[in-house]
Amino acid sequence: MLTRNSRKTEANGKICDNADYNVVLAGNPNVGKSTIFNALTGMKQHTGNWTGKTVEYAKGCTKIKDKSFSVVDLPGTYSMISFSPEEEVSRQFLVRDDIDCTVIVIDSSVLERNLSFTLQVLSVTKKAVLCLNLSDECCKNGFVIDEDELSLNLGIPVISTNATKKSDIEKIREKIYDVCTEKTKCFRVTRLYDGIDIFNKEKHKENTEFLAARSKEICSRCIKKCGENISEKTKKLDKILTSKITGIPIMILLLGLLFWITAVGANYPSRLLSELFEYIKVGLLYVFDFFNAPDFIKGFFIDGIYTTLSWVVAVMLPPMAIFFPLFALIEDFGYLPRIAFNLDKFFSKCGAHGKQGLTMAMGIGCNACGVTGCRIIESPKERLIATVTNNFMPCNGRFPMLIALITIFFSGSACVFASSISIALILVLLILFAVMMTMFVSKILSVTLLSGERSAFALELPPYRKPRILKTIVSSFLDRTLFVLGRAVIVAIPAGALIWLLANIYIADSSLLSYCTDFFDPFGKAIGLDGVIIMAFVLGFPANETVIPIIIMSYLSTGTLTDFASYEELFALLTQNGWTLTTAICTIVMCIFHFPCSTTCLTIKKETGSMGWTMFSIVMPTMIGIALCYLISHIM
Repeated sequence: MLTRNSRKTEANGKICDNADYNVVLAGNPNVGKSTIFNALTGMKQHTGNWTGKTVEYAKGCTKIKDKSFSVVDLPGTYSMISFSPEEEVSRQFLVRDDIDCTVIVIDSSVLERNLSFTLQVLSVTKKAVLCLNLSDECCKNGFVIDEDELSLNLGIPVISTNATKKSDIEKIREKIYDVCTEKTKCFRVTRLYDGIDIFNKEKHKENTEFLAARSKEICSRCIKKCGENISEKTKKLDKILTSKITGIPIMILLLGLLFWITAVGANYPSRLLSELFEYIKVGLLYVFDFFNAPDFIKGFFIDGIYTTLSWVVAVMLPPMAIFFPLFALIEDFGYLPRIAFNLDKFFSKCGAHGKQGLTMAMGIGCNACGVTGCRIIESPKERLIATVTNNFMPCNGRFPMLIALITIFFSGSACVFASSISIALILVLLILFAVMMTMFVSKILSVTLLSGERSAFALELPPYRKPRILKTIVSSFLDRTLFVLGRAVIVAIPAGALIWLLANIYIADSSLLSYCTDFFDPFGKAIGLDGVIIMAFVLGFPANETVIPIIIMSYLSTGTLTDFASYEELFALLTQNGWTLTTAICTIVMCIFHFPCSTTCLTIKKETGSMGWTMFSIVMPTMIGIALCYLISHIM
């Protein structure tokens, strides 16, 4: 059994009901803690190859021999001193009296740095097991660790592990059992802690230097060379990927490649899904006709709810099913922390946090996921900046509209249809513009509403690893694609019903939708748009995928969402209704800079706990979009 919990911990009682012993997993970020937790409990907590992925604790139960154990996976932290919510959670758990064993998981390839945290943990508990995880990478780096010598120096059992191997997980289970049942005795090496009080923040620097010296001393006894250090290859690759000259261009080229693959690859499955849903629609119409359903009921459920739902799935699923796995493979390879490293100096100048680069990248897939990802930023002020600006990154729900307008309006002239390469190039330029706007707004917020002292940025650059292609693709599809699609489907159902009602309820000779578009038309014309476009964005609040279909439906007065058979037909329809190149540019700008979708708004409310900041996240990008459209329409 596994339950996800908040950052708050229980003050008393068992961590897991009816467990004989309580076990805690602790360690630095990105050392394989969550992988070991999954193996011990049989659960599938998501793991990622960047710093601070786990920002809540997870708890589960397991059985070893004749005893039951509760297992808690704490957030990855670098220190026991409480600076961030993650460190606060870890400290609260580790100082509890009812912890029977602490499993300290460290990256054995960087033993000296990880040992400092190990010594901090052992200063408050002596019943522990040290897992030298990633031991295979340790060997590749040209040295081995003497486990027995290290165990004697620390006073606890030490085992080398590779979290992906079943046999090593069994070794961990056996050591946990031995320590909890006191079959293996742990003892305190007092010379390591003379005069140390790790909870004294005033002596934090002094204590840190002392523990670092102790770590170095222990490593000198326990580490032995065994061959060539192939980490030099990682260093050579980092010289290219994190270089001031080549780092950013490579990042842009990789982003463009992702967009190109997504844009080209999503066309065919989207078309197939549309045809499949159309075939199902014919069958549903036959069923409604068979039961003599009234036209209003038939239109409401089929032309309203079903058509909207099928459009969202057909348009949203293919690009997500391509983009998210590709993004996850890059993450698994270890490149995402390099992106954060490359962007850190830019965000630093803006008073923001380098990890905001990671959350922006996540926002390209889904802004709601990007907002959730802001938890990896320790500072509340900088986390809030990243949260309220994440919507500047166009998510995959806005890509179909952007791709359609770029395709039919940009490639030399409005009548020349763009190639997939030029579409990807223009998309990259739009993303770069969105990034610059994110930095500009972050800077404004950091010196006004969210001013204050900036936090330090500790970023672990993990070694490059061969991506687990099949596992990563399946995990990404289940954890991200279907999760986001499910939320979109939930909001698409009431949205479809509302859109159909507005388009099919008439007063006099005009529908409610027509009255709404006429009302917004003067304002729309003033900023280079029209009432139909404004109303489409308003009705697209539950799901951005419906904006283009609503525009088509309004212009055609069909009363139901309509797909376009070709880009040529869409181009003809738009130009017949007064669209110009200026209209297209303003619509693209408004597509990027407008209020978040309903799912993202709910996520912002949950993450910030504030309706005020949620409203600010809605109003701020919308006002920027309106201002930019006004300037563009009057300049052009």
